[in-house]
Amino acid sequence: MPNVTGIDPRDLDEMLGSPAQVILLDVRNPDERAYAAIDGARAVVDLFIPIGELMERVGELDSALRENAFVVVYCHHGMRSLVAANWLAERGVVNVLNLNGGIDAWSADVDSAVPRY
Repeated sequence: MPNVTGIDPRDLDEMLGSPAQVILLDVRNPDERAYAAIDGARAVVDLFIPIGELMERVGELDSALRENAFVVVYCHHGMRSLVAANWLAERGVVNVLNLNGGIDAWSADVDSAVPRY
């Protein structure tokens, strides 16, 4: 199993403000996405693919991939996204990062306007 690197929320915030190309991949459920999401305006691509649909919809990510882009996967607390990130790395996606602590940590450490649940 590949060893996917984690990224802390503050580091992701810095990365989103840099020239780095970031693809955000939210693997939560639709009701979670409707309640709270990371503002993807600074990302190259902001994708929402629930983890249960990832295998059948991975082509959407494949189409969005850019050379040297980082794929940052997130969920509520970072566990589902770690599973998804490892699966992506196993199928050859490079530069996959898991958001440590998920959107909950993002809300606590970076953007308190994002509701916690």
